[in-house]
Amino acid sequence: MSEVVMERAAVGQMASWGWRDLYTLCKPRVVAVMLVCTLVGMLLAAPLPGAEAVLFGLAGIGLAAGGAAAFNHVVDRRLDAMMLRTAGRPLATRRLPTGLALGWATLLSVCGIGLLAWQVNPLTAWLTLGSLIGYALIYTAFLKHATPQNIVIGGVAGAAPPLLGWTAVTGQLGPEPLLLMLIIFAWTPPHFWALAIHKRDEYARAGVPMLPVTHGEAFTRLQVWLYGWLTVAVTLLPFAIGMSGALYLVGVTALNARFMVWNWRVWRGRDPQAPLAAFWFSIRYILGVFGVLLLDHYAAAWRLVG
Repeated sequence: MSEVVMERAAVGQMASWGWRDLYTLCKPRVVAVMLVCTLVGMLLAAPLPGAEAVLFGLAGIGLAAGGAAAFNHVVDRRLDAMMLRTAGRPLATRRLPTGLALGWATLLSVCGIGLLAWQVNPLTAWLTLGSLIGYALIYTAFLKHATPQNIVIGGVAGAAPPLLGWTAVTGQLGPEPLLLMLIIFAWTPPHFWALAIHKRDEYARAGVPMLPVTHGEAFTRLQVWLYGWLTVAVTLLPFAIGMSGALYLVGVTALNARFMVWNWRVWRGRDPQAPLAAFWFSIRYILGVFGVLLLDHYAAAWRLVG
């Protein structure tokens, strides 16, 4: 009798899905951060990029990113159900049918890539498709469960937004957008490993080989500290190659100082709340880095006009 009740409850739960669940599958907060970085790439590529390139570029990249996030939900639905942070997700609770979520992910991805190919340019469409495959399939379905270096290797896909923004406006690659991509690539390990330290027990129960699980917290804390310094070095490169000026140098130095204070607290291991606090600050940090880079860019353009 109890099994029948449980089955009916599960069916009822699955039938109670709504549009908010489809929206949740897209990870809107993550996509919003990605689109901000994409917009920065666009604005750095040209002081006044074309309105159509910006509009259709952001729309296409946003749809594709939402599709990749939905694929992530589908692939990780059993893992999500075992972790407190993700246990309430639509697929983890069986509130949303898996087939519907897969169709939604496919629709978003096809529409996003198609829009980019139709209204932006083929290069951006192909690069976005590569990022989608890298995140949704190579990272989520394979790397995440195969190696403790999953964050480092899979970080290439997550670092693409400013590069995609640049190519959406210019239609070509160059050293500047690759440097923007490198900044996010270097930032990703200290950003995510800080969260992984905070969620170590959950990853261990779920059997995910995150670095704190396979190599211990002390080793991971050291890696956060070292990769933090790598991020600092990479963020100084725009000034070193003449891509930015003194305004950026001052701003990024202040941001780096605060960033490394949090990484130092993580490394010392004396404050149990430091990893999660460092994780949240790192989001504001990367937005701040791109914000001050953009401010420096337009300040220089204004001086030239004046």
